Amino acid sequence: MTARRRRKAGVPVWSGHPYPLGASFDGEGTNFALFSEVAEHVELVLVDDGGGERRVPVAEADGFVWHCYLPGVGPGQRYGYRVHGPFHPELGHRCNPAKLLLDPYTRAVDGQVDDHPSLFERASHGRSRADSAGHTMLGVVTDPAFDWGDDRPPDRPYADTVIYEAHVKGLTCTHPDVPADLRGTYAGLAHPAVLEHLTSLGVTAVELMPVHQYVQDGVLRGRGLSNYWGYNTIGFFAPHNGYAARGSRGQQVTEFKSMVKALHAAGLEVILDVVYNHTAEGNERGPTLSFRGIDNASYYRLVDGDWKHYYDTTGTGNSLLMRHPYVLQLIMDSLRYWVTEMHVDGFRFDLAATLARQFHEVDRLSAFFDLIQQDPVISRVKLIAEPWDVGEGGYQVGNFPPLWSEWNGKYRDAVRDFWRGEPHTLGEFASRLTGSSDLYQHNRRRPRASVNFVTAHDGFTLRDLVSYNDKHNEANGEDNQDGESHNRSWNCGVEGETDRPAVLELRARQQRNFLTTLLLSQGIPMLSHGDELGRTQGGNNNAYCQDNEVSWIDWRLTEEQRGLVDLTRYLIGLRRDHPVLRRRRFFRGETVRHAGQPLPDLVWLAPDAREMTEEDWQRPDAHSVGVFLNGDAIAELDARGRRVVDDSFLLLFNSYWEPMTFRLPDVAYGERWRTLLDTAEAQDAPDEVEHKAGTEMTVEARSLVLLSRPSRAAR
Repeated sequence: MTARRRRKAGVPVWSGHPYPLGASFDGEGTNFALFSEVAEHVELVLVDDGGGERRVPVAEADGFVWHCYLPGVGPGQRYGYRVHGPFHPELGHRCNPAKLLLDPYTRAVDGQVDDHPSLFERASHGRSRADSAGHTMLGVVTDPAFDWGDDRPPDRPYADTVIYEAHVKGLTCTHPDVPADLRGTYAGLAHPAVLEHLTSLGVTAVELMPVHQYVQDGVLRGRGLSNYWGYNTIGFFAPHNGYAARGSRGQQVTEFKSMVKALHAAGLEVILDVVYNHTAEGNERGPTLSFRGIDNASYYRLVDGDWKHYYDTTGTGNSLLMRHPYVLQLIMDSLRYWVTEMHVDGFRFDLAATLARQFHEVDRLSAFFDLIQQDPVISRVKLIAEPWDVGEGGYQVGNFPPLWSEWNGKYRDAVRDFWRGEPHTLGEFASRLTGSSDLYQHNRRRPRASVNFVTAHDGFTLRDLVSYNDKHNEANGEDNQDGESHNRSWNCGVEGETDRPAVLELRARQQRNFLTTLLLSQGIPMLSHGDELGRTQGGNNNAYCQDNEVSWIDWRLTEEQRGLVDLTRYLIGLRRDHPVLRRRRFFRGETVRHAGQPLPDLVWLAPDAREMTEEDWQRPDAHSVGVFLNGDAIAELDARGRRVVDDSFLLLFNSYWEPMTFRLPDVAYGERWRTLLDTAEAQDAPDEVEHKAGTEMTVEARSLVLLSRPSRAAR
């Protein structure tokens, strides 16, 4: 150790180094480094098992980074900071050494906040003298060592990806084959019973709802509820301690790594839903836990000319200041940590439009995107944006840079509207089914730019989408005022639970329609966990605070639910086996002959087998259409340079409330067609009945039929 050595009251303190930020154990001791541009004095606080404090003055500061090294301090040590500096809210400064602060770079967190008054400032009365120790969370020094063995990321191409959005606790909490002490934990998600469900289903990536350390809201706890979803981050490097089966003094880090290793061994990628747009400290009435007390004006966007208040484009009280170099460094360091040290394979960025707000407007060329683009680690993993926030100009679907994929909210809306029979929806539905080239092709992006989904954690489940016209969020304690009111849902004739056979049959059919449409659309499909099981939340479309049976998957399945699982498995298998269903490039749809093929790669057909005209698309009563997908004209090469060919498919869609007669196209498209799927039938795959070219077939009300013929090149 070459750093200068200091002693204070018998405690060995060395000057240490300003990098890396956080607490870094080297086998002999720990280096501590904290950024604060506004601090006048910093104390590192070591907390023992009984809550006793040992305060260590941090005397060295390089480039606004305060640092020291403590020999003999190692993994499991709990710590925090007390930052002395100005408390002038009118100037944006809120330092208060009475608040014990969490290190923004801590790799593990022990404890939770308890909503004690000492956590809050009452600015009108000056700086609070109430000490928050014992009421807040503490950082934990961790050991980075872990035996990764031969762990390798699956590194699956975007076009082959099927995402499964899941909640660590909700997915596993009631699974009968997971030991009781592992349910709701990282270890539970890695259990063979859960892995078997995911792998047999055929999904390729698990997108975990927030696992960064988050805070439980005092307001929710006052209602007997809790923050279940976790979009309330306070620790961007720390796996949430509430999901750890074995402890919170660093064990959660090892358990998380073991989970990733097990998922990788099963061939599954791990994508994290990350919340870098705001923190759990909220606005000026929120608790002082970390960033606010360390350097409020550097970390947060404040209202111009009114520095007491926070500029909020997230709806949560604050937004991070995306033009400050240390905020950008925090985010990039965090992302690299989760890739290099925790081995995750990608990120879904919550309210990503806020990350593009370098000043007030959304700027796709902002510093954040520049950093992502040039970073040799982050630019190589999967990057998915939720392309909106609640600020002005925040809806940015289709406007993110080429490296990114996006949650396609327009896909969700169009597919929901089509299957509930809304007028003037056919053209929009067709665009979304074929990859949304109107949104993404203008800047040379490909179908993988579109992450297609019908449901997600936010909103109705698939079963509730076809069972409720209105939200039923009374259990949230907000008089049913929370959650989206315009759901584009349809209850099929009865609101909520019913025993009417006709309604139940229609609801089951509609779920099959949605799943089939999703998994046969171009782009990246995303399933919300439990939709393949017919999971219900009882009409609650905003279950963010329901850490109970409302949100947890119920693994006690009926015969109908098992049939839905079988259908999902069958559809994912079809997608996997047929490149024309997951193209890497957009369809061209040309009517001229090209590439030596007698037919274009895609043809839209009216029910009478005519090619669709502009007038056909514009009809308000048009609810039925066929589409020909030419497997002989994919125009793609495989890894060895060979031209890809595939079977060809006909999809016949009928969202009308009565059966529709379709005429199959002439022999130029194919002499004989086999029925692979009919959503009017409950089974996953019907008898493969053959149909001759030019013959008629009936597509039942609100259903679709999938037909295929072999590739001509393969004959």
